[in-house]
Amino acid sequence: MAIVELKSEVTGAVWKIKMQAGDAAAEGDIVMIMESMKMEIPVVVEDAGTLKEILVKEGEPVTEGQAVAILET
Repeated sequence: MAIVELKSEVTGAVWKIKMQAGDAAAEGDIVMIMESMKMEIPVVVEDAGTLKEILVKEGEPVTEGQAVAILET
């Protein structure tokens, strides 16, 4: 098992969190949606696993490269 940090690709805000800690995540699942400059950018699971922790809350500002969730693959 490996621990993977899911990171924001943009500086913006957390618009909507779609999954919760403990959820099984398949490749391609959307964990949350970021909002930046009125665009919606999804944070997507690249390898299947279990979502261990969400590190941010809806409405919270984030920076590019910031870890927003922890996945165990």
